[in-house]
Amino acid sequence: MTKPINVLNERTLKGTFFGNYKPRTDFPFVVDMYMNKVEKFITHRVPFSEINKAFDYMVMGEGLRCIISMEE
Repeated sequence: MTKPINVLNERTLKGTFFGNYKPRTDFPFVVDMYMNKVEKFITHRVPFSEINKAFDYMVMGEGLRCIISMEE
């Protein structure tokens, strides 16, 4: 909340859109960082034909993240 006294003290609040983020150069770096962290959580990979196995892992508490591939 802006208070009148802040104006007298020459205080200002500045904001930026996306901070100091440069999409052209920073976005690929952010995606790489995110993807590297996601790989740590993949516990199982199953083909689509065995999708029920992925649900079984989830129900039993054995699967943190199951990747289901459409190709065998």
